[in-house]
Amino acid sequence: MKLRKKILLLTVTVVCISSLAGAVYAMTEEEKWTQFKEKGITLNFLTEDTPAAGAILDLLPEFAEKTGIKVNVTRTNVGDLVTKLMLELGSGSSEIDIIYAARWQIPPAYSSVLVDVSRFNNDPTLPHISMDDFFKPHLISTSHFVDKQRQIGVPHDASTLMWFYRKDIFDKYKKAFMAEKGYDWTPGPNLDWEQYKEIARWINDNVSEVKYGAGHMAKQWNSLYCDFSNVFWAWGARGFENPNTESWGVIFPGRCLWDSPEAIEAAKFYKDLINNVAHPSCPSWDWSDLAEAFAKGDEIAMSFNWHDFVVTFEDPARSKVPGKVGVALAPKGKDGKSHNYYSGAALAINSYVPEDHQRAAWLFLVWQASIPVQKAIFKKGSTPVRKSAYQDPEVRQWIAEKRYPGAGIADVMYEAWKPENLEYVEAKMPMFVETLIIQYTELAYMLQGLKTPEQAMKDIVDQVNQATGWTDLQEKLKQ
Repeated sequence: MKLRKKILLLTVTVVCISSLAGAVYAMTEEEKWTQFKEKGITLNFLTEDTPAAGAILDLLPEFAEKTGIKVNVTRTNVGDLVTKLMLELGSGSSEIDIIYAARWQIPPAYSSVLVDVSRFNNDPTLPHISMDDFFKPHLISTSHFVDKQRQIGVPHDASTLMWFYRKDIFDKYKKAFMAEKGYDWTPGPNLDWEQYKEIARWINDNVSEVKYGAGHMAKQWNSLYCDFSNVFWAWGARGFENPNTESWGVIFPGRCLWDSPEAIEAAKFYKDLINNVAHPSCPSWDWSDLAEAFAKGDEIAMSFNWHDFVVTFEDPARSKVPGKVGVALAPKGKDGKSHNYYSGAALAINSYVPEDHQRAAWLFLVWQASIPVQKAIFKKGSTPVRKSAYQDPEVRQWIAEKRYPGAGIADVMYEAWKPENLEYVEAKMPMFVETLIIQYTELAYMLQGLKTPEQAMKDIVDQVNQATGWTDLQEKLKQ
């Protein structure tokens, strides 16, 4: 009798658990999206001021209507954003729910306090998103740090350095250049960096529409690091011994490799390009200054800048060159491949906020990556981060018609993000900001003539190895 009662009790228990589980799994998609409607949740979102952020801001009423969740958005420049986040996350603050996690600043320093969003994506009571629909390099670069199983964000934007050029000038002088130099000068990965320099010099001497052929963001700042990196990676140079330093991220990168023969040759080429060929104002330009110079129409015919600036170039209120701008992959490197600098970001969730805020924030992350929102971002001039967005029939029509600024560059961007064409470049490690300052400071000394390329590269290696702890490790190993 006792055995029967136990069996009966166990059976009832299993049935109850199964019923509860069934109820959970039976939640409709609408119920998953509306479960917070009566809870009065307000989320705080801190982000860089980007075209993607602007598009999302316009659509927030739709998100509030869909979910009942209000989102307060604060937009600022990346420097202030990083400072604010480091203060907030470092103190354990729960003020910010959703974080624009710039890939080389936030994950290396605070990955442990960012929520592992895979648990939400596997939760049957919440909406899901297919991570396979994101570009794999974007997902690795923005949404992981060291741990390949722990996902700390969802890809949000995909800033990439692209080769902008004046189509009208290249069309007008194409035959004259070909007659003199013997090759088609149309920008693209069929050309190499030596040819790029030759084209810039030819424009200096033969084209009256602009003062110089090329402009570069060579200011003693992050922009100089970015600009030089285009050449550095094309020459076959690499930043550190640990191959995961720029992709998955590392705690210890190994020895700095900026004194390799490839790195020194890249530095020599870059110094000559900036000092003797490019616009003389380049050492005072960051990426915003460079974009302004290109948009003026009479300063430069070519530049390498973040693809987001296409919005500026195609805006008649801010530019003298709308309709005259072309975009291409970077020139091919010594290995015959184009190396395109990627620096996107993910949106992450602060683990210090309450659980219901974390779950509500997950709804926002899924929503911002949904195809309707990705299309709205596209219309604002930015570029979607999901592969299926580019196969959407309406998006394909926009691209064919070049209806929006982003449409004119979409196919080139899609090509740039293929694994064989994309470089992560920025080191994802806890001490990156310190090493970044060392690198762009020494590069600036080189451009100012205070150091030779060889000396600048050697000094970078010595200081970076000290900053990362590699030098101290070698001393300990000798003992």
